[in-house]
Amino acid sequence: MIDPRPVGYILGLLVATLGALMLVPMALDLASGDRHWLSFAETATITTVAGSMLALACANGRGQGTGLSLQQSFLLTTGSWVLLPVFGALPFMMGRPDASFTDAVFEAMSGFTTTGTTVFVGLDALPLGTNLWRGMLQWLGGLGIVIVAMIFLPVMKVGGMQFFRSEGFDTLGKILPRALDISTALIQIYLVLTMACVMTFLALGIPLFEAVVHALTTVSTGGFSSSDRSFGLFQGPAEYACAFFMVLASLPFVRFVQLAQGTFLPLWRDPQVRAYLRWNGYAIGLIVAYEVVTRNAPVLPTLRETTFNVISTFSGTGFSSVDLGLWGTFPFVLLIVVGLIGGCTSSTGCSVKVFRYLILLEAIKVQIRRLQSPSAVIFVDYEGRRVGEDVINSVILFFTMFILSFGVLSVLLSLTGLQTKTAITAAWTAIANVGPAFGPEVSATGAVDRFPAVAKWLMIGGMLVGRLELLSVFVLLTPRFWRS
Repeated sequence: MIDPRPVGYILGLLVATLGALMLVPMALDLASGDRHWLSFAETATITTVAGSMLALACANGRGQGTGLSLQQSFLLTTGSWVLLPVFGALPFMMGRPDASFTDAVFEAMSGFTTTGTTVFVGLDALPLGTNLWRGMLQWLGGLGIVIVAMIFLPVMKVGGMQFFRSEGFDTLGKILPRALDISTALIQIYLVLTMACVMTFLALGIPLFEAVVHALTTVSTGGFSSSDRSFGLFQGPAEYACAFFMVLASLPFVRFVQLAQGTFLPLWRDPQVRAYLRWNGYAIGLIVAYEVVTRNAPVLPTLRETTFNVISTFSGTGFSSVDLGLWGTFPFVLLIVVGLIGGCTSSTGCSVKVFRYLILLEAIKVQIRRLQSPSAVIFVDYEGRRVGEDVINSVILFFTMFILSFGVLSVLLSLTGLQTKTAITAAWTAIANVGPAFGPEVSATGAVDRFPAVAKWLMIGGMLVGRLELLSVFVLLTPRFWRS
C-alpha cells in the first residue's frame, strides 16, 4: 500500500510556496495602481492556506523511511504538474471575469509545462501583474523539469533516463553528493542564466518589464510573451541574443554545473550538445537556402529571422518574430520535424530529446552491422559507455508511446470539429510542448481561444503527459502500480 503522506507533505509545501510567489505580481500591480492586485492578494491567501493545511495534514508521514519510494516518486512528479497549475490558474479566474475555468487551467498548464500556447488575446492590455505571473509560471516550470530530469526520471527509468543515473549521482556526486546539493547548484545556474538574459535584453534597448518577462520565458524555453506580436516587437540584434540564450537553456544543465567547477571538456564532448548544435545549423542552412533560391530573399535578414525562429521551435520555446505560415511548405514541414526532436536531456527543452534520437540511430546502425556480420559481438555505445538493453528498450518504448499519443490526440482533436491541419499541429504543440499551433481556427495572434472546450482539455492532457515524458503519467493508470 502506497503511503501518500510524504507526497502530500511535499505537495503542500510546493503549493504554499506558489501562493507566496503570487505576492510578487501583486506588488507590481499595487505599485502601478492597478486594482488587479486584489485578485492576487485573494489567490495568494487561498493558495498559501490550502498548501499549508495539506502539508500539516501530512506532516506525520514525513519521517517514515529515509526517502521516497519509486511509487511515491511517480505520484509526486505527476501530482506536482497537476496540482500547481490548478492553483496557478486562480489569478486568471479571479482577475479576468471573461476567463473560464477551462481557459484559466489551460493557460496555467501551458505555463508550467513551458508549452507556450495561449488562450488569451490582447496580451498588451493585460495587467502587468498578469503578464509577469504568466512568465513566472513558465520560469518555475522550466526549473522544475530540470530538477525532475536530474533527480527523479533516472530513478524511475523513464524513456531511457536510467542511463544518466550514474552520471547524476556518481560523476556529479563527486562534487555534489546529495540531491539537495544538486538542486541548489541547478537553481544557481538557472538564476545566473536568467539574470544574464535580462541584462542582455536591457543592453539591447528592451524596456525593463518586457526584458524581465521575456528573459523568464526564454531561459525556461516557454515562449509566453507580454505582447500579441510575440518577439516580433524586438526584431534585430535582440533576436540573435534571444536565440543564444534559448540554445543555452536547451543544453544539459549538468554540464553548466561542471563548467562552473572549471571543467569545460564534458560540455564540448557531450554528443547531445554537438548533435543539437549541428542539427540546428542544418535546419537553418536549409531554410535560408530555400528562401534565397525560391523567393530571392535578402540573405542577412533571412538568416536572422530563420536563426531565431528555427532555434525557437527546435528548443520548444515557441517565440515567433514573423508569420511562420508565410514561409512555404518546405520550411513549415522542417519546423514540424525539428519540433519533434527538441532539446537535450536535463535541460528546459522539450519534445523527444536529442539523446533518444542518438540512441535510436546507434541501435539501428548496430542492428544493420549484426545483419551483415551475424557472428560479430557489437554493442550500442554512447560517450564511450555501453548502453544496456534496458535503456534501448526504454527508448524504443518511449518512441512508440510518443507516436501513438500524438496520433490518438490528433484524431480526438479532429473529432471536436477542428480541421485536419489544426488538429495535427495542436496535437504536435501539446505533446511536444512546442508552443505554436496553425490552422483556420487559430487566431491571428496565435491564440487558441476559439477552440472548443473539449479540445482545450485534450490539449491540457497532452501538455501534461508530454512534459512528464509520457510514461511517468501513464503508469499511474495501470492497476498494478497501485497494487505493488
